[in-house]
Amino acid sequence: MTGRLSNRLNAVLETFLPEQRLFLRSDVETRFIRLRPLTQAVALGGTSLILAWTIIATAVLLMDSIGFGSARDQSRREQSLYATRLNTLSIERDQRAEEAANAQERFNVALEQISRMQSALLASEDRRKELDTGIEVIQKTLRTAVLERDDARDAASSARADLVAQTGTSRTPASVASDTEDTLDFLTKALSSTATERDAIMLVASETQKEADAAYLATRLLEERNDQIFSQLEEAVTVSMEPLDAMFRAAGLQPDDVLAAVRRGYSGQGGPLTPLSFSTKGSAPDPGATRANGILESLDRMNMYRIAAEKTPFALPVKSAFRYTSGFGYRDDPKGAGTRMHTGTDFAASYGTPIYATADGTVTFAGWESGYGRLVKIQHEFGIETWYAHQAQIRVEVGQRVSRGERIGDMGNSGRSTGTHLHYEVRVGGNPVNAMTYIKAANNVF
Repeated sequence: MTGRLSNRLNAVLETFLPEQRLFLRSDVETRFIRLRPLTQAVALGGTSLILAWTIIATAVLLMDSIGFGSARDQSRREQSLYATRLNTLSIERDQRAEEAANAQERFNVALEQISRMQSALLASEDRRKELDTGIEVIQKTLRTAVLERDDARDAASSARADLVAQTGTSRTPASVASDTEDTLDFLTKALSSTATERDAIMLVASETQKEADAAYLATRLLEERNDQIFSQLEEAVTVSMEPLDAMFRAAGLQPDDVLAAVRRGYSGQGGPLTPLSFSTKGSAPDPGATRANGILESLDRMNMYRIAAEKTPFALPVKSAFRYTSGFGYRDDPKGAGTRMHTGTDFAASYGTPIYATADGTVTFAGWESGYGRLVKIQHEFGIETWYAHQAQIRVEVGQRVSRGERIGDMGNSGRSTGTHLHYEVRVGGNPVNAMTYIKAANNVF
């Protein structure tokens, strides 16, 4: 039965795969191997399966490599974008502070000009009052003079009548009228001069009032522009502060406690975090100065956030392509020792992959420790410590100060390990915590 089925398959495949003979020749004889159509079909099928498996495996590896490369590039771009954003905000902070200082200076100059104008206006008003008083005095004097003139005229008439009676001569009426006209002309000219001077003073007072109104309008426009600038600065600081605040809270750290610790470390007079303020030159603080001081205090808080982020292990210890092989928590021991607590996070990559410090700190241990192999311990601020185990080579020494992103060793397979990887731990107060809490907290910031 099997032979008949085989013959039928060979007959069907004969059209596509003719029977082949492979000749083997030696010095004494010649032999051949018959390759029937079914045998050729089986060989081609096996070869095709192996080739297809090879292509699929290669594609999977390429896609995996491309995915890890894209994630790493994206992380670098986001970190570069955040650094650029911080620098831009710092430059804008300096520019806004300078603009605020210049605006305050222009406001003070405008106030001085208004003060001088008001003084001139008051002086002109006092002069006008003096002129009005002088005019009233002149009018009273003129009325008194007219009365005295009439009395004198009556007395002169009586005297003239007496003189005529005694001497028979007297002055003519034309002479008396000429004297009166001269007196009236003198008084009219004096009154006209006084009125002209009063009109000139009123014109100066009107021009001064116009200048005061223009200065007041310019001051109002300046205040509105300053209010717009302050609003933009306050909004920018709030938008930039919220992700930083959320990052520390997501890592289980209280932002106020962290900032207080940073402030204690940078409290020297003139240091990089000396509290900023906007001078009011000894006068009572106006709303603009109060808002400016609030913005400067927020920028100071953002600068302390930046320093705290450098001292907290938010970064990844591996920058090359890697994959997570084990997380924090209970798991089956890879050496077959049952279920045990895994106190770190494992990163697998090629042998010798660089390992970097995840925050600023001091190396407290660099050597061999049972189970961990070649191990580096770094003490950071806020009671946080990071461990880097199973290294192939250690590149730091005990007591050495390291910065975030500084290379501290190479990935290896030393100690209790089943393959090349980095065992990374984060400890707070000596107790291990999940390192991914810190790494994930910074995903939306860096």
